Amino acid sequence: MNKTECNLSLDELLGFNGVVAAGIFSPEGKLVDYKSKTDMPPEMAKMTAKFCGAVNMMYDALASAYSELYKMKWVPQQNWMYSGGDWTVIISGNRGVFVESSKADLERLLKALGVC
Repeated sequence: MNKTECNLSLDELLGFNGVVAAGIFSPEGKLVDYKSKTDMPPEMAKMTAKFCGAVNMMYDALASAYSELYKMKWVPQQNWMYSGGDWTVIISGNRGVFVESSKADLERLLKALGVC
């Protein structure tokens, strides 16, 4: 991706209020790098990278099908977000953050990740 988020380091992402972990994963879902303000074990980071890679692949398949079948422009995929309970996950390209929802300015964080 050639977007703003590619210029932010994991340390810079961790500097945002509410962000407790930031990571980079490959398209196949392999963990490339991560940093955390908590005691997030490497196994959790690896599992999260697998999930994020799988979700990206699922959205790519859905977007490609919609683009082809209904002649709607859904590709390329840019980002997605999940929020539930006390937590939010924001993925932009191959980078993502775990966020304590109540402590974050999600709008500011979305813009910083290049999700506009």
